Amino acid sequence: MIDDEAAQAVRHWRATAPETVLLDGFHALKHALRFGAEVRAAVTSDKAAAVELAADLADDLTETIADLLVEVEAGTLRDLVPRVHPTRVAALAVRRGRQGNLDELSKRPRAAPVVVLDNPRNLGNVGAVVRLAAGFGATGVVTTGDIDPWHPNAVRSGAGLHFATAVERLPGDALPEGPLYVLDAEGEDIRSVTIPDDALLAFGSERHGISPELRKRATRLVALPMRPQVSSYNLATSVAMALFHWGGPAHPA
Repeated sequence: MIDDEAAQAVRHWRATAPETVLLDGFHALKHALRFGAEVRAAVTSDKAAAVELAADLADDLTETIADLLVEVEAGTLRDLVPRVHPTRVAALAVRRGRQGNLDELSKRPRAAPVVVLDNPRNLGNVGAVVRLAAGFGATGVVTTGDIDPWHPNAVRSGAGLHFATAVERLPGDALPEGPLYVLDAEGEDIRSVTIPDDALLAFGSERHGISPELRKRATRLVALPMRPQVSSYNLATSVAMALFHWGGPAHPA
């Protein structure tokens, strides 16, 4: 039988869900809290296990997570989320403000590149790129096209790290200022190119590559090294290689 606290938490969740972002799993909640997200609701079907996980993996947040989480029945949790994360934790947070993201992306000079995903089609890849960008300290991730980079599937793949960097969708003709380095098979080998801190690093879609419009505007075309007869890399792998090159040993500390 569900208790009063759990019943209230479920009502609050259902009222809050349309205006918030789903944080799917313990790690998404952990990262969102570490980077200042406003968490409106948090539930679990096993609070003791979740608090123990926090003590093991996020002792800086153990008390916060314990205070936030409300235990609900397993069936109730299944009703609240599209699929239950293995950690049996879910939360709702306020999306980062668009204007703040735009201010951060447009700030000059920038200390780190902006990753541009030109009309990506796979939400899992978008989330993986956000996670990479957060890990490398990139200024942000901009997507063009019609998919929302804050879609729940992208946030799930990003493990809540959308709150650690500026993530926005913009028209292709409204990208932040800065030299545009486009990843293209016909470009110069990236190993011979120095990527400036304020660069826009642009990657094409998984199926069609970079758009002709963006390619035409490129400051430079650069290519990742690839063995002959291998057709392509995964999008997130390509972004990781480019960011690693930018932040490699030659990059000033």
